[in-house]
Order: sequence, then C-alpha cells, then structure tokens
Amino acid sequence: MDLLVATLAFPILILISLGCTPARFANTHSVLMRRLATGAVGSEFLIALAVAIALIASGSHSRSVSLLDWTVEPSVGFGFYVDGPAGLMLLLVGFIGFVVSRFSIRYLDGEATQGNYFRWLGFTIGAVSLMVVAGNLMLFFASWVMTSFGLHHLLLHYRHRPAAHRAAWTKFAISRLGDGLLIGALILTYQTFGTLDLASLFAEAEQISAGSRIAASHAAIAWLLILGAVTKSAQFPFHTWLPDTLETPTPVSALMHAGVVNAGGYLVIRLSPLVTLAPAALLTLAIIGAVTACFAGVVMMTQASIKRTLAYSTIAQMGFMMLQCGLGAFSAAMLHIVAHSLYKAHAFLTSGSVISQMQATGGAAVPTPGKAAKVAYLLAAAGTAVTACYSTSVALGVNLATKPGGLVLGFVLCLALTAWGWRLFSLESSRTTIVGLGGIFGLCLAYLASYLAVDRLLATSVSAVTVPDCPPLVSLGIVVAFCGLFALHLLTRAKTGPTWLAPLRVHAVNGFYVDALYHRVFGSLAKS
Repeated sequence: MDLLVATLAFPILILISLGCTPARFANTHSVLMRRLATGAVGSEFLIALAVAIALIASGSHSRSVSLLDWTVEPSVGFGFYVDGPAGLMLLLVGFIGFVVSRFSIRYLDGEATQGNYFRWLGFTIGAVSLMVVAGNLMLFFASWVMTSFGLHHLLLHYRHRPAAHRAAWTKFAISRLGDGLLIGALILTYQTFGTLDLASLFAEAEQISAGSRIAASHAAIAWLLILGAVTKSAQFPFHTWLPDTLETPTPVSALMHAGVVNAGGYLVIRLSPLVTLAPAALLTLAIIGAVTACFAGVVMMTQASIKRTLAYSTIAQMGFMMLQCGLGAFSAAMLHIVAHSLYKAHAFLTSGSVISQMQATGGAAVPTPGKAAKVAYLLAAAGTAVTACYSTSVALGVNLATKPGGLVLGFVLCLALTAWGWRLFSLESSRTTIVGLGGIFGLCLAYLASYLAVDRLLATSVSAVTVPDCPPLVSLGIVVAFCGLFALHLLTRAKTGPTWLAPLRVHAVNGFYVDALYHRVFGSLAKS
C-alpha cells in the first residue's frame, strides 16, 4: 500500500513540471504536450483507482507516506496522507481530468496555442492532485496556490478578450485574500500545535475535542480556515468572478466547475477535526452557504446564456455543499462534491448540443392542467417524496434525526423531489406518472445508499468528528429560505404570475448588481 501511494508522485510531478515548460517550446511541440498531459493524467487515474480499492479492502485506514523530510523549523516535508476523503477525491480528480484532457484534444485541434493550453491544464490538474493527497499543511497551501496560479493562466488562454481579463483578475484578487487567511491559519496552527503534519494535527484535535479544552487560538484557526474556504468556493459575496468566466474554453469551464471550485469544500472536509473546534464558525458557514444557495438559485432562473446558467447553478450547488459542511454533514457534502462534479462536467462538455436537443423536443405537445389539477399534482408529488424519503431511510437503517443536519437536509431533498415529480405529474400521462413515482423512490434509494457508502469510506476520518447541534432558530430560517425558493420556482413556471415578479426578474438578471461593484474595483486592474 505504501509503495502504491508513493507511485502517485511520478504522474503528479510530471504534470506540475509541465508548467515550467517555456511557452514557445510548448506551442511548437503541441502534440508532445498533449500526450504528456493526457498520459500523466490517465496514469494518475489508474493509480488512484488502485489506491481506492486498497483503501476499501483495508477498511479505509489512513496511510501517511513520507517521501522527503528535513528538520529545519518548522518541521515540514514532502509526504502524502491518503485516507477515505483523499482517496475518493483523488479518484474524482483523475477521472474528470482525464475526460477533460481527452475532450480538449478535439476542442483545441488546430489552434496555434494549444501547446500552452495543455501546459497549464496539466499543471493545474497536478496541483489539485497534490493538494488532495498533501500530508502537511505547508504542502497543502503550496499546492492550493499553484492551483490558483494554473487556473489563472487557463482563464487567460484567449488573452485578446477583455472579459477574460476582467474575470481572471477578479478571481486573482479574491484568491489572494483567501491565501492571506490560510497563511494566518498556518502560522497560528504551528504556534498552537507545534506541527503542520496532518496525522499529528488530527490526533491533537481529537484529544482537545474529547477533553473540551478548546482555547481561543483553536477557534481562531477554525475561523481562518472557514473564511479561506468561503473565498475559494465562490460563496456570496465572493462569487462574481465565476459567471464572468464565459470567455475561457469550454473544457476549462468543465474542469473549473467540476473540480477546482470544490477546493474550498474539500478544505473544510479535510480539516474537519480542526474546524469543528469552533461551533460558531461552522454555524456561520451554514448561514453563508444557505444565503449563497438561495441567492444563486434565484439568479439562475433568469439567465438566458447556457454557460451563465450553469455558472450560477455551480454557485448554488457550492452554497448547498457549504451548508452541509456547516451543519456537520461532512459525508453528505463529500457525496455532493462527487455527484455535482460528474454532472457539471457532463453539462459543460455537452453544452454545445443543447440547442439541437431543444429543437428535437420543441414540437412536443405539453398539457396545461388547470389550477385545481396543479395543486393536486403538487400535493401528490410532495406526499410521494416524503413517503419515499421516510420508507427508504427506514429500509436502509438511516435515522435522519440522529445525523448532523439530517432533518434539514432531508427536508430540502423532499423539496427537490417534489419539484421534479410535480413537473412529471403535470404532463398528465400515465407513463410519466409511473416514471415519476418510480423515479422519486429510486432517487431516494440511490442517494441514501450512496450516502452510506461514502459515510463508511469516511468513517475513520471526518465521520467520527463530533458536531454540535444546529440551533433550532437557524434550522427554521434555513427551511423557510428554501421554502421561499421553492415557491418562487413554482411561480416562475406559471404562465400568469404576480406583477411583482417582473421587477424582481430584472434585478435577478443583473445578479442584483453585486458584480457591478467588483467591476468598478477590479476594472482598472484588468486593464493594467
């Protein structure tokens, strides 16, 4: 197992070394660059698959492999720490990276700068992979910065486009804010614990949590880590750069939305033993995530551009993931990362065929049931969703009341299934009704079964962390917010909605003008 983990260093170092290749050489030898990038990512995926199988066979026990050590203070080194979260995330990064690399070969075929593109694509994937398996916080932070650096160059692939500069430099400034917060967390962590090694930190945090000896420095570390994660995962109000990244190549959007933007969530999950030492910070994270999810959900409904709609969808999904982390549902958050990454990569890579798909289904007749029928279908969908959620949880032995944030997240799941089932039931077709009934029960079963699998994989790491219960008032506020979002979704699908929806739609189309402030602040930076 240790030798298998150590072999990860070879494809990761090859990918990172691509960033050191001169741009002129990369463009001149574009075929070589894309073969090196694709081959290294493919090798990493195969090794990650073997590591994941070995972790499952060994009961998900963590492995700490030191490749290079030195004793200069602070004691750091080049080593890997692989457990359930790292193994699952590395497998996801390897798979998404390989698919994006293969897609990029056709997408950029014939471009003069494709060699430089594969140079930074490989570097970014390598940096993300190194961040996932980093064995100490110093190496984690270094790969965190390298990931941002590589993505910055990918966003500026078409340097002649002013919009690309604006988005890239806005993200650059926000990322540097996150870097400053993480630097403060690293310094305070070493001063408090005397080490940056993850295995040692987790052991210390477990003892502190068990003995309730939480000092002010422990809470400060948690606050800095959570705020750094918020800036990395496009949380409100640090989200404005993500919808503006429309000028980047589509494969970059797929990699960014399916992989890189998840870094903040992975930071919270990876360092959950530390962040749970500050319950107030976790509660704040839950509130920020809920606000981000509802805000982006409203704006997403009004966007006309496919890529911009997907961008706000990503912001909403990242907000929901942060809500899960804030509630202490780290296993559910990890499952959300995996599911969202696979979906969003597919959505971006197939975005070019959306118009043809709409044209193929444009002539289909859609029934328009009356108001009484719509209410009946809505109640039927809600009853089916609640019944499915309850019956499948009982069948699989999942008690939502005992899981961190289980009741709140279960309620949101029922809302989502109700909206989907209501649309199918409203088609007034026996076939779609059967599909809706079977689909709701099937989705509940698949979700809870996947949750149990991920929770078991994470059992020796984040799942063992003790998380305080969320205050009832905050839980009620989150439920009310998502009910409001659900009601707004129903109103927007009605042909005749209330008059106040028209001005709200105008404001939502413009993202409630939050990005206007960023354009004023970072406009001069983008032009420089």
